[in-house]
Amino acid sequence: MTRTLLPIVVVVLVARLAPPASGAPNGAELYQRHCAICHGAEGRGVAGAFPPLAGSDYLAREREKSLRAPLEGLFGKITVNGVNYEGAMPPVLLPDDQVAAVLEHVMTSWGNKEKPPTATEISELRAKSKFKTFAALVEAIGTTELPDAPDGWDIKVGVQLTFSPVRMALHPDGKRVLVLHDSGDVWTWTPGQAEAVKLFETGAYIDWEGGRPSVMGMNVDNKGRLYLVCNQRNAKVKPVRNDVTIFRTEAWQAGKEWGKPAAWLKTAYPWGVGPYNHGVNHIAQGPDGRIYVNSGSRTDGGEEGNSADYSKKGEEAITAGMWRLDPEAAKPEIEVIARGLRNSFGFCWDDAGHLMATDNGPDAHSPEEFNLIEAGKHYGFPFQFSDWEKRPYKHTPDAPAGVTFTRPFVNVGPDAISGEDDSPGAVKPKTSSTFDAHSSPAGVVYLDKTWPAPLADSFLVARFGNLLARKVDVGFDVLQVKPDFAKRTVTVRKFLSPMSRPIDLVKLPGHRLVVAEFTTGTTLAAGLGTPGRLVVVEPVK
Repeated sequence: MTRTLLPIVVVVLVARLAPPASGAPNGAELYQRHCAICHGAEGRGVAGAFPPLAGSDYLAREREKSLRAPLEGLFGKITVNGVNYEGAMPPVLLPDDQVAAVLEHVMTSWGNKEKPPTATEISELRAKSKFKTFAALVEAIGTTELPDAPDGWDIKVGVQLTFSPVRMALHPDGKRVLVLHDSGDVWTWTPGQAEAVKLFETGAYIDWEGGRPSVMGMNVDNKGRLYLVCNQRNAKVKPVRNDVTIFRTEAWQAGKEWGKPAAWLKTAYPWGVGPYNHGVNHIAQGPDGRIYVNSGSRTDGGEEGNSADYSKKGEEAITAGMWRLDPEAAKPEIEVIARGLRNSFGFCWDDAGHLMATDNGPDAHSPEEFNLIEAGKHYGFPFQFSDWEKRPYKHTPDAPAGVTFTRPFVNVGPDAISGEDDSPGAVKPKTSSTFDAHSSPAGVVYLDKTWPAPLADSFLVARFGNLLARKVDVGFDVLQVKPDFAKRTVTVRKFLSPMSRPIDLVKLPGHRLVVAEFTTGTTLAAGLGTPGRLVVVEPVK
């Protein structure tokens, strides 16, 4: 996931990582889970967007405002180390003792030598803040109501989860939904049941000594083998490294659950700069029987970064592209079939074999993309974004000689390409490509010709929603996307809106659909701290 999704996610999705809790709150782990997505793993921030915490004069100069920021948010212009920032920081959904632990970590790390707060001091400050208690903050996170069901459809909450889901897949038994938490825990849920059941603990197959795991890919092949894609930040080496492991189980057999997943593929590359280690994530089997894997970029747009501990070489041979693997190989070799993809967090095939992928755009405010992925093609990153002709950044590297870039499909409306972008530094009027800038298109499914009209022979795309401060939220919906391959355009209509933060979709028998919402809070102020849920959409009987 990007910061448009999550660098992780980002998304992350990478910042929402925490081992099983025990004893006193671990401020370093809580920081990585709740704060690193914007301020970076080492507190360096993002130039022009998110102020640094490392060596920050603001922490000393504005102690009370610093301590109150995670309690009620921080909005408006501030100056940090002589640089002005003007944005919006939402409150952090953590109780007082955990907020104190995070702030202790921040104020005693990266050259900071400030007096850390106690939980009592935090409680007293919270009583003076916009949200007088932690309970009041929880109550203010946003509605959990469902959107209106489209004509001919019913919508309901299938199950409320205790965690934030990142991926789903259909179990080989055809009845259960597999649900992945980014720590690596795998759960199952049977529609109609009130609770999800844990299938695998992270520690059952991942060694935490190798670094915090970010497990962002999960799927099942046609032989019933479960795949899990894990990234781990290895800070024991310099430059810091992203160790990637794809785990796989044996084939599933009725009446006998999977055994422990075992490492099937291992590789590594330098960890990303700033918060942009998108990692290796989505995995799926194509109609050719091969396994396809998205490898996200390690930069926002080809920048070097500003830390001596991290590689400054930009993208690697196996980043920012689509892999293909042989599922029958005991030791598969990585074949990079397409390049220039910043982070294709979701992809799937239609009945004609077209491989369609979402792609998250950069902080430069270009529209997000929907691409037809074809072997041997280059999709522009980091040299070109969307349908822009301009150079995205001053640091944008020169495009390689002789390479032709393949453009994304153009959205001809009526939805999801507003024509306006009020983000700081945005280009106006906004050029048209596929989706609104920063709307974070994520998971995607194809609905074949047997689905009820008007969904037949179209794609559904979940948009996670923006993470950058904006006057108008974008995303937070599920779109119906119908391509015209001859014209390379798509017609886009909202199918479910508004939603919380939809991140993935899976089809069930009977033309039913399950949508995973990463959180139940619908507002940016809800942050990313609320647990998610699974929403079921089905035809009216």
